[in-house]
Amino acid sequence: MNNKEVIKRTIKFETPDRMGVYLPDEYGNDFRYANMNPHPDARHTNGIDEWGCRWEAFEQIGNLGEVKNCVLEDWADFDKLLIPDVLDEKRWGDVKAGIEENPDKFTLAFGIALYERAHFLRGLENLWMDILLNPDELEKLLDVLVDMNIQAIEKLSTLGIDGYFILDDWGLQDRLMISPEKWRELWKPRYEKVFSACHKHKIQTFMHSCGYIVDILDDLIEVGLDVIQMDQQENMGLDLLGEKFKGKITFFCPVDIQNTMVHGTTNDVRRYCREMFDKLGDKKGGFIPKFYDDYTAVGHSKENIKAMCEEFLQISKEIYRK
Repeated sequence: MNNKEVIKRTIKFETPDRMGVYLPDEYGNDFRYANMNPHPDARHTNGIDEWGCRWEAFEQIGNLGEVKNCVLEDWADFDKLLIPDVLDEKRWGDVKAGIEENPDKFTLAFGIALYERAHFLRGLENLWMDILLNPDELEKLLDVLVDMNIQAIEKLSTLGIDGYFILDDWGLQDRLMISPEKWRELWKPRYEKVFSACHKHKIQTFMHSCGYIVDILDDLIEVGLDVIQMDQQENMGLDLLGEKFKGKITFFCPVDIQNTMVHGTTNDVRRYCREMFDKLGDKKGGFIPKFYDDYTAVGHSKENIKAMCEEFLQISKEIYRK
């Protein structure tokens, strides 16, 4: 099987001939990103994005800043909002080139966040108040973001993309940021529209969401999420995740980036790799290991990264006998 076939079989629980991976190049990588450039949901270290959000880095240790202004401070100014044109042809050259250069790789493209982009524009506290005080205005903004995603998916489908990846962190350490009921009312039907547009074109759906998201993961599965990419698991527990969701969705994860990868020994990392595979996936599929790209920002040692990558590859050899 080529890279693409391994990942597709893993997601569909159709028994690939080895473990699919997203690891540093020396260990193997079945994925390729092919993104719009400029991307309408770009997150910067420092600078101004297309919406007018001003990004600044608190410390120069990572590759992301945070938004320091409120572009949409007053809903009365909604009609003045700078909405990027997703279909501008200047965005699509890199996508075409990326797919053509690596036809055997599973090609992922980033979409537009439905939660994070909304709070980048409104400010997080304003957005939380909007859920109760200005739901009609909030829904109007969310529908703009949904439409942008669907336009992007339609274009990507003509280029041969394999997976569509939305980045929306929904969790605090021990609970959802908003009530699950309001999430189901406002966001769930809109994710369903985006995921349905993907599946219409046989594109697999991916979401990154960190924090405690157990309360909505069943809902995401219900509306068509194929792959959940979570960098933390220990705050929810592998036992709970496995008991509730194993076999229902594919987990795309590194060893927990806040705990074991930071505080554990190399032996701790290796043990956790095996526990992840045993509890979240099996030979048929359901688990794809990855590494955390911005590892210096979160304090991951090269020794622990090496231990993680080697152990996942060793598990693959043992399971698939090759």
